[in-house]
Amino acid sequence: MKYETVIGLEIHAQLSAKTKIFCSCKTDFGAPANTQVCPVCLGLPGALPVLNRKVLEYAVKTGLALGCEITQLTSFDRKNYFYPDLPKSYQISQLFLPICRNGSVEIETENGKKRIGISEIHMEEDAGKLIHSEEENLTYIDFNRCGVALLEIVSQPDFTSADEVTAYIEKLCRILKYIDVCDCKMQEGSLRADINLSVRPEGQKELGTRTEMKNLNSLREIRRAINYEANRQAELIESGKKVIRRTLRWDDGKGQSIPMRDKEDAADYKYFPEPDLPPVFVSKEYIDGIRSQIPELPDSRTERYVNELGLSEYDARLLSESVHISDFYEKVINGCGEYKEAANWITGELMRLMKLNSVPDENIPVSPESLVEIINMLKAGEINRTVAKAAFEESFINKAKPREYVEKNNLKLFTDTEKIRLVLTKVISENEKSVSDYKSGKSSAFGYITGQAMKALNSKAPVKEVQKILKQLLG
Repeated sequence: MKYETVIGLEIHAQLSAKTKIFCSCKTDFGAPANTQVCPVCLGLPGALPVLNRKVLEYAVKTGLALGCEITQLTSFDRKNYFYPDLPKSYQISQLFLPICRNGSVEIETENGKKRIGISEIHMEEDAGKLIHSEEENLTYIDFNRCGVALLEIVSQPDFTSADEVTAYIEKLCRILKYIDVCDCKMQEGSLRADINLSVRPEGQKELGTRTEMKNLNSLREIRRAINYEANRQAELIESGKKVIRRTLRWDDGKGQSIPMRDKEDAADYKYFPEPDLPPVFVSKEYIDGIRSQIPELPDSRTERYVNELGLSEYDARLLSESVHISDFYEKVINGCGEYKEAANWITGELMRLMKLNSVPDENIPVSPESLVEIINMLKAGEINRTVAKAAFEESFINKAKPREYVEKNNLKLFTDTEKIRLVLTKVISENEKSVSDYKSGKSSAFGYITGQAMKALNSKAPVKEVQKILKQLLG
């Protein structure tokens, strides 16, 4: 029997706010254990939470970028459960009035485009972190993450494969980084995925029994976990057994899902309105103000680069992948007007040097003005492409100004045609045989003469100009 996989995702995105959601503790990654805590995030008696304005702003911005409706009267709820790294035994989250509802993201796989629904986005605080020491047979608790601001982005169960899930996460990360609300560094826990998965016989409308795998933080893990769990459930059904509704964890070393506990329902958490936080009213003016801060998003930029600037689909997508690269490109073309030339430099030399030197997109060391200067010098015939690349690399590594670098190192091309003509006349007189071969119809001889001419000019003359004058002199 063939089976269909049905998947829904809960993505936990750590917001880039400098402080936690309900207190002023920092959120620096890698800080020594239990050094970024206070009575509020430790849940000590009498400590009262206060909502971080930046978190609300980032939540609204995310909702708008994902096409959601913004809930104008939103509130927080208390989710009660015990876990060793949750000191107050409850989490402040949103159940009844989440900040965002009813959005969507369009993904593209080899099977074509597909729209994935987003049922809601809500704000919540993170729990701490357990550190297991096998050598000491102990578990330590680091409370630094307690109270870190999260957005939980809950999708509709619209996925049917690991390919669709990874395409969605990649698209989501691109948008979140574009609007500067999350760095999406999965290796640091900034973005984690919970996978709700069930299988059913092909053609069946009723959903199967689902399981939930918690806290996966790499695309490789997510892909492996989905394929394993889908096969496991199908095999259970084939053998006449039932799938048990459970919460699982993924053991990447063993390559299998491990049961943690029976799956809870909302009633098990005994949700009730958070008594220490008042409801928040989000005005239309506030929403419009945040909407005006959202940059043009990657899909729109890609389409514009293809339709208006004449770039290839590949180049347009590559340039739109990062907001920092895309903004850099926009500044360059505004300065020189050379759409394709600028794209070639950025997708070629710039990205090569950034990869070689492990430079992140947000720290591009060369200025757009430097690349504009190089392109304009090339266009004016002042330098050749070899010199241009050297000037660009010097600008990238040492922040040199291209024109100053060219002039200081005497790399400028000759523009005096009379001077070029004198040198070429001498080259012709010294290469009588090649000249004779060329005049007798051997076109390859012209290439040799051109090479000798460029050598005599120390490659400091435009090749096209050299060839033009050579043909005049050779008749």
